[in-house]
Amino acid sequence: MVDVQVGGHTLQSHGLKVARIHMHDWIILVLLGVIEIILNVIEPFHRFVGKDMMTDLKYPLKGNTVPFWAVPLIGIVLPFAIISAIYYKRRDVYDFHNAILGLLYSVLITGVLTDAIKDAVGRPRPDFFWRCFPDGRDVYDPVTTDVICHGEKSVIREGHKSFPSGHSSWSFAGLGFLAWYLSGKIKAFDRKGHIAKLCIVFLPLLCASLVAVSRVDDYWHHWQDVFVGGFLGLVIASFCYLQFFPPPYSTDGWGPHAYFQMLRDSQNNERMNNANPHNSRQTEIETAYISSPHLAITMGD
Repeated sequence: MVDVQVGGHTLQSHGLKVARIHMHDWIILVLLGVIEIILNVIEPFHRFVGKDMMTDLKYPLKGNTVPFWAVPLIGIVLPFAIISAIYYKRRDVYDFHNAILGLLYSVLITGVLTDAIKDAVGRPRPDFFWRCFPDGRDVYDPVTTDVICHGEKSVIREGHKSFPSGHSSWSFAGLGFLAWYLSGKIKAFDRKGHIAKLCIVFLPLLCASLVAVSRVDDYWHHWQDVFVGGFLGLVIASFCYLQFFPPPYSTDGWGPHAYFQMLRDSQNNERMNNANPHNSRQTEIETAYISSPHLAITMGD
């Protein structure tokens, strides 16, 4: 374990340096955002829906208990606010930068995977009947028995995007990452038996679970959609967190890999300078000689 020097690396002093190191990561993040937008625009696969399949697709068409606009607030803004509060207390830009980058990657990778699967699978939602036939008059192809919808096109299009649940995956991606982050910061697994710390860790997961359950209650998703979406989000969140931070049960689990690597590099440089004072002095003389051409010429004469 390296010596800890918390508080000496702020956004003002080291923010630009840290961002430059991860410049390519931010570029890829922007590309993921573009892909996510495209996946939400393209038409999903329209799976065959026969008359005998409508039995499980006649649930009432309801509104959203958790609106679409609230999902980014829950999955991104809320974790961002908590991470920012911790930064203003500890003043560690390495922790702040890697936490925000990890959070955004967790949500966007999850979003791209979720919407790509949605578009490819095209599973109808539990309320598909009323999306397809808003007047209750069902019409089917006489040969294939496939549905011939006469509802609003955008509503029907949304009805083919049931699997997996985006609300569930986004919530577990953002809040799952937050749960990992908090477990490291409060040292939940320090083997001291403070079970109350686990309550703090489980709180974000409880919020994500309630969002997921609301999707089944609103008849927008089948239970399988919610389960797979939540599982997908939590797995991606775990990978993204461990990419930037040690496991929470580690001795250094409270900080990011980049912070401890910076400390190790600084200590190694200091040891090398202390071990080679002659080389350091020689370098200073050479620098002074090069920077003073007039003096060099005079000495040469």
